Amino acid sequence: MKKKLVIVESPAKARTLTKILGKGYSLKASLGHIRDLPKSRLGVDIENGFMPKYVVPKEKKKVVLELKEAVKTASTVYLATDPDREGEAISWHLTEITKTNRIPYRRVVFHEITREAVEHAFKHPRSLDMQLVNAQQARRVLDRLVGYKISPLLWQKIRRGLSAGRVQSVALRIIVDREREIGEFTPVEYWTIEAELIKKIPSAEAKTFRAMLVGLTDGTKLDIHTQEQATEISDELKQANYSVIKVKTKKVTRQPAPPFITSTLQQEAWRKLHFTAKQTMAVAQQLYEGLPLGNEGSVGLITYMRTDSTRVARSAIVEARELISDKYGSQFIPPHARSFIRIVKGAQEAHEAIRPTKIRREPSLIKPHLTAAQFKLYELIWKRMVASQMSAALFDNTTIDIKARRPHFKADYLFRTSISIISFPGFTILYTESKDEANEEEKKSSLLPQVEKGDKLELLDLFPEQHFTQPPPRFTEATLIRMLEQWGIGRPSTYAPILSTIQDRGYVTKANGSFQPTELGIVVNDVLSQYFSDIVDIEFTAHMEEELDEIAQESRDWVNVVQDFYIPFEKSLNNASLLMEKVKLADELTDETCPECGKPLIVKHGRYGKFIACSGYPECKYTKPFQIKLGVKCPECGSELVERISKKKRIFYGCSNYPNCRFATSSKPLSHPCPKCGSLLTQYRKNWSKCTKCGYKGKLNQD
Repeated sequence: MKKKLVIVESPAKARTLTKILGKGYSLKASLGHIRDLPKSRLGVDIENGFMPKYVVPKEKKKVVLELKEAVKTASTVYLATDPDREGEAISWHLTEITKTNRIPYRRVVFHEITREAVEHAFKHPRSLDMQLVNAQQARRVLDRLVGYKISPLLWQKIRRGLSAGRVQSVALRIIVDREREIGEFTPVEYWTIEAELIKKIPSAEAKTFRAMLVGLTDGTKLDIHTQEQATEISDELKQANYSVIKVKTKKVTRQPAPPFITSTLQQEAWRKLHFTAKQTMAVAQQLYEGLPLGNEGSVGLITYMRTDSTRVARSAIVEARELISDKYGSQFIPPHARSFIRIVKGAQEAHEAIRPTKIRREPSLIKPHLTAAQFKLYELIWKRMVASQMSAALFDNTTIDIKARRPHFKADYLFRTSISIISFPGFTILYTESKDEANEEEKKSSLLPQVEKGDKLELLDLFPEQHFTQPPPRFTEATLIRMLEQWGIGRPSTYAPILSTIQDRGYVTKANGSFQPTELGIVVNDVLSQYFSDIVDIEFTAHMEEELDEIAQESRDWVNVVQDFYIPFEKSLNNASLLMEKVKLADELTDETCPECGKPLIVKHGRYGKFIACSGYPECKYTKPFQIKLGVKCPECGSELVERISKKKRIFYGCSNYPNCRFATSSKPLSHPCPKCGSLLTQYRKNWSKCTKCGYKGKLNQD
């Protein structure tokens, strides 16, 4: 008997499905896309409705031949590619390449690779959704038009090998705009004053505490901008009488975060695990497609990882609540199951959130079968899902207002201190969401004394402290993805490629986990902003995403959408071709001379970035690698440490004596030594340092 043929993208997915479907089915993997636009030419017929001219890449010809042979011996072909627009497009391409009139083709869609989900999908197959296919085709054609029409201009006017992308160019602009905002930022000095206080009535239980000056008791805000002002106020405060004027305690409820969608998984994996978006998606793909769990065989561990919906299946919610009750107790279950609503533009609510396929499959039970990265990401997904169905955390927030009475003044100074004490941990016993920026004004965990309104206090000391306002932070992977998501730019499947592309092209680098534009990136951005303002406009790009969504929802024709984009785009192309002048990346003069001819050495820009060359070129062809010296000695050989860029376009720091000395670190070396052992200190997170030898950690301003 002929078997039913099931075509998926990957061998791992095929192995997992084979275990579920059994002997009546034959599984084949397409290894991703089998057709695409040609690399060597535009591949879009602009004059005939923007029809794409697809080709089978050379490396896929063998796979296509095998699939065609498999189709000949099948009774039915089931297309089981991923449940999104790209997966629908892959299924369509498979149909176009392999279909014969004798054999029926069926599309099956499931969001998790479990027996229940797969069997349900095969009982309810459908035909291809051409609106989803056309939405994907429109995106591919738009991206091709932008890339293949603008890139040649960049080659001519800036440097060969450059390229521009429709959505990536917007991400680059966001990074460049932030860098300029940082560069133009003017710090403003300001001072804070803390008072150390104690109850006047002597008691063995009396304890000191600190309160911050917040203004005057009549509501007037104090702006202290100079040391002179701080000293003047401190002198008055030393003469003041202190008393408690208000004690307020209120109960605060904190709710858990919803289960992950693609963007929040990428953000949290960056914050907690320091995984890049690309790494997160690669590992999540492995968890989704299935991994061997000993005698259990290959098992799909999470639901589909490209989603923008927080909806969770009722069965998963019931299973989570049962586990919470058994593991933590009934007090950790809210009276009603939680549901979450997405507010992100273009969210596809037919999808589910990213969650474990089986809640009872706790991370510790399967840890021996997973790699370190797989375990960390699965544990993160599992904790987030379970915590989302747990009771809220309860806190007692106490705020104490203190009056510093000044004789002969209408208003007195107002000090305030507060503390938050957890009264019931709720979901926090399992998981709490990380923040992008740590709170630098973190309160010490010491308890406040028992005080009442009217209590007299004694001033023990004052602590004036100078501060400066800070510029906005550079974007990390987490904050850039959040920015793109908030504007509706890109979709779950595109965030990771966007971040990878702008780094691979040399337009941005990473320093201490944050994106910085290169000189090349700034030049490319400025050219695109001048001549293709729509391409790098955030609102315009977000609107294009909405139009692509409308194609998928059957309310727009994809050719009309592309046509509406191309008409003004072509005018911009013609204008740029006529007016764009050649942009020369300036050579930077160094303080070194050429060892071969004695002429000054300069920093030049080549296809692979900066390098040092003789200014006497072409008569003298001396070159050497470009290095940024840090003024810090290597802890292993004493040579100077320099900044380098890895093959993945990430900044790291290594010894200038490489390859004789192979010392390297991803954290920026600091000029002052470790206060504990005298070895090399590096910047650890934003405001912390860490010793490379003894492990000492300390705040930067304390080292």
